[in-house]
Amino acid sequence: MRSPLLMTPGPTQIHESVRSAMAKNITNPDLDVSFFEFYKETCNKLKKLLNTKEDILILGGEGILGLEAACASLIEPEDRVLCIDNGIFGNGFGDFVKIYGGKVEYFKGDYRKAIDIEELEQFLVKDHNFKLATMVHCETPSGITNPVDKICNLLNKYNIISVVDSVSAIGGELVEVDKWGIDIILGGSQKCISASPGLTFLSISKRAWNTILNRKTPIASFYCNLALWKNWYEEKWFPYTQPISDIYGLDCAIDIILEENNYIERHRSLSEKVRNAIIKSGLELYPLDGYSNTVTTMVIPKGITFNEIYNNMLNEHNIMVAGAFDYLKDKVIRIGHMGENCHEEKIYITLKALDETLKKYGVKIDGSIHKYFAE
Repeated sequence: MRSPLLMTPGPTQIHESVRSAMAKNITNPDLDVSFFEFYKETCNKLKKLLNTKEDILILGGEGILGLEAACASLIEPEDRVLCIDNGIFGNGFGDFVKIYGGKVEYFKGDYRKAIDIEELEQFLVKDHNFKLATMVHCETPSGITNPVDKICNLLNKYNIISVVDSVSAIGGELVEVDKWGIDIILGGSQKCISASPGLTFLSISKRAWNTILNRKTPIASFYCNLALWKNWYEEKWFPYTQPISDIYGLDCAIDIILEENNYIERHRSLSEKVRNAIIKSGLELYPLDGYSNTVTTMVIPKGITFNEIYNNMLNEHNIMVAGAFDYLKDKVIRIGHMGENCHEEKIYITLKALDETLKKYGVKIDGSIHKYFAE
């Protein structure tokens, strides 16, 4: 059986050159000086992607590792942490804060809309005594992108450290770390970067480093301890053996992105075409604003279940789409148009398969989804 076309919001399809890079001979990354140079150069490429001069680290673990490492390294017991919450992942940040002894305060936004800056500002005027604030750039389950540029600018007015989960945005949404004053932003290899799952990367500001290195209490983790990395290059020492093949693949995937001048515009324009096609067909988008460049979330129409959509598209068309979980379980369909998925022909055949699947189960559609997309 041939592999299905992955049109999920991560992991995504992987370019053949990335697969080939992962097949290169490995070395001993703890002893080979040339690998330290290669790792540093890969970090420098990520700086270009993130528009930053700050330090970058690549960690051996899925994107959740970056999220937890930021919390573990910054938070001390009883620290007040603001959790900016308008979705499943935004709310979930609070769980990591609690694990490391932080006291969580939630700013609750509308779960179908991007964070309202004016409401957040009114909240902070009344209460801004926070060490750090967490937020999600792209809420993947709901398909919403939050205005992290404005949020971080607002947090900086109150000297609040920012931690941004941009796993599903980096490579598909504009990210300007230095201009926006982001302290820690983290990404993952398997989303818009279109490399193999298994790596997370972070940029760390001088303010964040100062906080990490001048704690009163020890960091309650080894693997999540960012302080161990501070002088990795000068000392030619990694805290643990690096997943060298994954980093070879990541490096190649970043090259593909940087060689394309219009990758953000490609994501923006094709995502807009997907949304317009869904709306013209009489179907309903889940988000009401703040639409993501990288994932479209659609309400499941009456008369059909997610399992029926998923199984028919997989078995009859060999295309895999995603549902969601938590409060969105069995309520929405998600199409990932990120990285290697974000190309017109792949999206067209996905929407054609979706159109045929919905009609097969008697869902009324105005016209054809894929034809609206092609217009």
